[in-house]
Amino acid sequence: MARHERRKKPLMRVKHRRPPAGAPPGTLVVDPDAPQPIVRVIAFGPDQLHEELHTEPEKISDLMAQWPVTWVNVDGLGNPELIRRIGQLFGLHSLALEDVINGHQRPKVEDYEHHLFITTQMTKLTPRIETEQISLFLGKNFVLTFQERPGDCFDPVREHLRQGRGRIRQSPADYLAYALIDAIIDTYFPILEHCGEVAEELEAAVLTAPEGDLIPRIHHLKMDLLTLRRVIWPQRDMVNTLIRDFSSLIDDQTRIYLRDSYDHTIQLLDMLDTHREVSSGLIEIYLSGMSSRTNDIMKMLTIIATIFIPLGFIASVYGMNFDPRVSPWNMPELNWRWGYPFAIGLMMAVAVGLLGYFRSRGWIGPVRRPPSA
Repeated sequence: MARHERRKKPLMRVKHRRPPAGAPPGTLVVDPDAPQPIVRVIAFGPDQLHEELHTEPEKISDLMAQWPVTWVNVDGLGNPELIRRIGQLFGLHSLALEDVINGHQRPKVEDYEHHLFITTQMTKLTPRIETEQISLFLGKNFVLTFQERPGDCFDPVREHLRQGRGRIRQSPADYLAYALIDAIIDTYFPILEHCGEVAEELEAAVLTAPEGDLIPRIHHLKMDLLTLRRVIWPQRDMVNTLIRDFSSLIDDQTRIYLRDSYDHTIQLLDMLDTHREVSSGLIEIYLSGMSSRTNDIMKMLTIIATIFIPLGFIASVYGMNFDPRVSPWNMPELNWRWGYPFAIGLMMAVAVGLLGYFRSRGWIGPVRRPPSA
């Protein structure tokens, strides 16, 4: 039943929100179904931390003046006026805000005068792989993140900030940006491991008992891996840009940690390529298995038909209407007491003889292996 429901589940359609044709650059067009924004602020220094929920944009500037680093996280993109006010507060470019609203951007880095604009993709497994754009602005003393909907992978970073673990509280804003990017990259590992487990299950099913529902499941796996590939490849380029391109907003110590994130993306790509090769081979293995199964069925049917050809010939000979009283050569077996057992025995002897011949040639029964040298 579960397989039947999985087979009938429709594929997820991605909705792209775009401004109407001819609209001026920087036009903000939101999805009417998008959730309303929830603004959360975490301002911190080496010794203290201040956290607020449902913060008004006007109060953020006061917090930025009091604390060394301020992290503003916006969950939901359903209020373009609030997003525009936040953009004016931080001096964000209108084109960058347009990319924030128009989700599913390719992971990239754009350098503006006073801040960096970074887009990345966060993945979730629910139960298919879904992606969500995370837009990150890095300034001298602030990090601003926009999410399409509530729920993220940043809870470990928040706990480190609250408990003062690690070096986030003692570092500038660029290290916080690295920690958020690294948290997003780390979420890919369990998803790829899950894809690997699914690939192993499908491989075992294809080799042991290939069934008709395996093709849709293999196709879903290939589509999930394709979704990951579209995210991880530009993610690697994005991290590489942060490492290679000079920016005064990222110091050399943070670049060292970004190199570790870059290594993680390389590992992810290696895992991804392995799983894609396995998933591509599953189709060939399935088709080969089905072809071999069809050949076995056709071979068995051919053997049965071949056996019944001489049996049918014998039965047709003894079914001819010749009168033995007219001539002694007109089937004298019809008047013989053992005529019927003789005919049945002859058919059985022919059938057994053919089976023995087929077995001696290796057409049926166990496969005959050549003698070892």
